[in-house]
Amino acid sequence: MSAKKSVVIDLKFERREIGAALAGAFSGRAVLHASDSGLDISDARYAIVWKPDPNIFQRAPKLEVLFSGGAGVDHILSMPGLPDIPIVRFVDESLTNRMSEWVVLQALSHLRQVPAYLGQQRERRWRELSQPEAGDITVGVMGLGVLGLDSVRKLGIMGFNVVGWSRSGKTIEGVETFDGGELDAFLARTDILVGLLPLTSDTRGIFNAALFGKLRQGGALGKPVFINAGRGGSQVDADLVGALESGVLGGASLDVFETEPLPADSPYWALENVFVTPHAASASDVRALFRNAEVQMTRYEAGQPLEHVVDVKAGY
Repeated sequence: MSAKKSVVIDLKFERREIGAALAGAFSGRAVLHASDSGLDISDARYAIVWKPDPNIFQRAPKLEVLFSGGAGVDHILSMPGLPDIPIVRFVDESLTNRMSEWVVLQALSHLRQVPAYLGQQRERRWRELSQPEAGDITVGVMGLGVLGLDSVRKLGIMGFNVVGWSRSGKTIEGVETFDGGELDAFLARTDILVGLLPLTSDTRGIFNAALFGKLRQGGALGKPVFINAGRGGSQVDADLVGALESGVLGGASLDVFETEPLPADSPYWALENVFVTPHAASASDVRALFRNAEVQMTRYEAGQPLEHVVDVKAGY
């Protein structure tokens, strides 16, 4: 048996990326692959997972810590037979930077009329469009965790007016924030809405027709815009499509969906005011994931507290 506790990997990522990241990782530990259905993983004490097979807890009954392969943990919390052990979120600078890059890119794209200009390019039409400045636009960020806070900061650097909302309320220097009871006031101020919420019982389906109808109309963009890179279950796709088609929303950038992969017959594919990415806004760097997990394993075995542990009751 290895001198260090063994770890089982069950990540629904590109296998070549996992293999390359494992080179040199977890020195002195037995590394087991749950994808080998015939392999005995019963002695594994740690699991690094992203959308794991549902039988992993039966196959590995001695697990002591679970590590999520991404920032989200709803794929773990919804699993049957989840053991009462710590769950550690993946928090890393690369993950944070990738998300805020995507958010800023989408906000700037809608600010500078990129969807409309792409349509004109396809039609070979030369026509300058009205483009407000960032300072004319208020971006409202829902979800003020690590990812949300970094997006707030970088949107501010680009010159946007930024406001923030979180259920419990947070204080951010130089940024007006709203708590759970002030959602309507927050929405009334917002021209571009950014969703970076975890998926919990409170946030499931929160982005619906009623919410979209409360966003500010007649601002510098004319119609409000919705950007979602949080969790697909937080939006009601039928309501969102309806808001886009009826003109309640002027556009959207979407990285997450109720059903993934996005079905070929989804209306989103054909909507010219919608930008779709395949849940790639903040793809995990597998090397960074393994480095983070290894640091936490070392802390745990030294009797030190784990970092970024999920509050199971809160859901994040």
